[in-house]
Amino acid sequence: MINVDSLTVEFAGSTLFKDVSFAINPKDRIALMGKNGAGKSTLLKIIAGVQTPTRGKIAAPKDAVIAYLPQHLMSHSELNVFDETTKAFASIFEMKNKIDAINEELSTRTDYDSEAYYKLIEDVSTLSEHYYSIEEINYDAEVEKTLLGLGFERSDFSRPTSEFSGGWRMRIELAKILLQKPDLILLDEPTNHLDIESIQWLEEFLINSANAVMLISHDRAFVDAITTRTIEVTMGRIYDYNVNYSHYLQLREERRVQQQKHYDEQQKMIAETEEFIERFKGTYSKTLQVQSRVKMLEKLELVEVDEEDTSRLRLRFPPSPRSGSYPVICENVGKSYGTHLVFGGANLTIERGQKIAFVGKNGEGKSTLVKCIMQEIQHEGKLTLGHNTMIGYFAQNEASLLDEELTVFQTIDDIAQGDVRTKIKDFLGAFMFGGDDIHKKVKVLSGGERTRLAMVKLLLEPVNLLILDEPTNHLDMKTKDILKAALKAYDGTLILVSHDRDFLDGLAEKVYEFGHKKVTEYLYDIRGYLEKKKLQNLRELERKA
Repeated sequence: MINVDSLTVEFAGSTLFKDVSFAINPKDRIALMGKNGAGKSTLLKIIAGVQTPTRGKIAAPKDAVIAYLPQHLMSHSELNVFDETTKAFASIFEMKNKIDAINEELSTRTDYDSEAYYKLIEDVSTLSEHYYSIEEINYDAEVEKTLLGLGFERSDFSRPTSEFSGGWRMRIELAKILLQKPDLILLDEPTNHLDIESIQWLEEFLINSANAVMLISHDRAFVDAITTRTIEVTMGRIYDYNVNYSHYLQLREERRVQQQKHYDEQQKMIAETEEFIERFKGTYSKTLQVQSRVKMLEKLELVEVDEEDTSRLRLRFPPSPRSGSYPVICENVGKSYGTHLVFGGANLTIERGQKIAFVGKNGEGKSTLVKCIMQEIQHEGKLTLGHNTMIGYFAQNEASLLDEELTVFQTIDDIAQGDVRTKIKDFLGAFMFGGDDIHKKVKVLSGGERTRLAMVKLLLEPVNLLILDEPTNHLDMKTKDILKAALKAYDGTLILVSHDRDFLDGLAEKVYEFGHKKVTEYLYDIRGYLEKKKLQNLRELERKA
C-alpha cells in the first residue's frame, strides 16, 4: 500500500492543493480527473518522486517499484529498439552479474574466518534469495510480445531508436515500464501517441497483467474500460469515488446540486443576518444579539460550489462557403520515399458535407495523405480538389508551432483581419481565455490551453473542408465534448485523423483504414468498423490455429 499524506503544493504564494491524503491499494486502477491546471500532473510527479511537495509526504514500502510515464518525453539512445527495451530488465541482469562476481571473489579468497568474508557470504545469500524468487522469464519473448502489442513491426526491432519520432520513443518507454511489472504504474496521457489497436492492447494489459495503476487521460473509452476508482482534483482538494468515470460524472453532478443548495441557503441566511445587524446596530436593547450575530458571521465557514469544467466555452464553426459536390477525389494515389512505399492505389471519393475518419497504426500514411490533399508533397496517381474547396488544417503538432514568446492576445491579433480584430477578447473568452489569461505568454500555457489557442486560429477564416489531425490530444473531456458537438453542427466537409474512439463515435459516418501499404474503405461508423475488425481478427486467429 502507498500512502499520500497531507500533500500541499504552493506556487508563488498561491496554493495548488492543500492537505491532500489518500491510499493506493494493490490492484487499484485509479483515474485522476480535474480540469486543466488543477494539479493532476503535479500530483502524479510527486507520487513518482520527480517533484517535491511544499509539505506532506509519500509513504511506500522499501522495495516498492513505482514507474512513471510523463506526458512529454524525448529520450535519446544510441541503442536499437529491442536492446533499449530490454533495459527494462537491467536491475535483474545487474543482480545476476553481482552474484557471479561475489561467487568468483569467494572462490579465490582464503580469509575464511574474516569479517569481510562473512559479509560477502551474507550479501550473496540476500541477493540470491531475491534473484531466485523472481519468476523465471523468457526476456526476449516478453520484449517481443510487448513491442508488437504497442504497434512495432519485427523489422523495427533492429532500427536505432534515434530514427523514430517522439511518439514512437514514448512507446518504447511505455514498453519498458510494462515489462518491469511495477507495484504502481503512473501514466500521464498514455494514449496520445497510440493508434486504436495499440490502445486496445494496452487496455487488456493493464486490466489483466498490471498491479496498481493511476492514470490521467482524456480518452473516455480508455478510462471507462480500465479504471474502477476516480479521484477528482478540484479547487485545491480532492474527492475520492470508488466508481469508474461515467458513474463518477453522475455522482459529481449530484454533489454539485447539493453544494449549490447549501450555498443558496447559506447566502440567504447571511443576507438576513446582515440585514438584522444593520437594522439594530444602534439599538441598546439589541446590542448583545447584534454582537452575537457579528461573531457568528466572522466564524462562519463559507460553503463553496465546485467549479464547472470549461463552463465558458461556446464553440461554433463559422458557416462554410459552398464547395463543389466532391471536395476530394483520389484515383490510385500513392506515396513512396525512395524504395519505401508508404501506401499505394488509394481510391477515395469524399462528398460535400461528409464526415469521415482516417484510422490505422501510426506510420501507415494517414498524415501523409493529408499532406497530399493539402498539396504540400508530391504523390503518385491523380488527386482532384473540387470547385471552390477551401481547406482549414489543424496539424498534429499545431499547438507546438505557436510562437512561445507571444501572448495569447498577440497570437490572435497578429493574424486577425477586418471586424474580427474588434472582437478578439470575446473570441478568446469563448475559448476560456478571460481576464488576465490573454496576457499570458504561450510558453507558460498547458498542453490543453495551447491546443485551444491553436483552434482559435483555425476558426478565424471560414472554410468548407476541415482537416483535423489528432485534434483532441491534450484536451480535457468537457472541451472534447464541446468540440465534438460543434463539429456535428459544422455544415462543411470534415476529415478526422484520430485514435479517440469515443470522439469519433457518432461523428464519423465513414472510415478509411490505413495499413499494409494500402487504404481500405469501410462504409460504417467507428462502432461498426471496430466490430467488423474484431470479426476479421478472430477469423485470422482461427486460420492460424
